[in-house]
Amino acid sequence: MRISELAGKTGATPRALRYYEEQGLLKPARRGSGYRDYDGQAVRVVRHIQLLLSAGLGTAAIAEILPCIPDDRTVLAPTCPELLDALAEERVRITRSIEKLAAARDILDRLIQGPG
Repeated sequence: MRISELAGKTGATPRALRYYEEQGLLKPARRGSGYRDYDGQAVRVVRHIQLLLSAGLGTAAIAEILPCIPDDRTVLAPTCPELLDALAEERVRITRSIEKLAAARDILDRLIQGPG
C-alpha cells in the first residue's frame, strides 16, 4: 500500500510515517517509480509505534521494543526480558514527571483561588 493509504488506515500523517522510516521503525519496499510500498503488517507496526510514543518512549527505545512485540495481544508486554528493566526505569521517570506536574497544578490552583 502507498503512504497515503497507510496514513488513512492509521491516522498518522505521511510526514510521521516518513519520520518512522527515517528512524528505522518502518521499512517499506520501494516501487520502480520510487514510491514507498508498505506491506500488510505496516498498519500493526504503526499502531504499536503510536502507542509506545504516547507512553512517552523515544524512537530509539521503540526500535528495541518493536521486534519484541510478536502480535497485537502482547503490546507493552515485551517478550524480551532484557527490556523490562529499561521499561521499569522509564515508568519511574514518567511517574516523577507526573508528580512534578501535579505539584505545579496545585500551585496554580492556589494562585487562581487567591487569598482566602
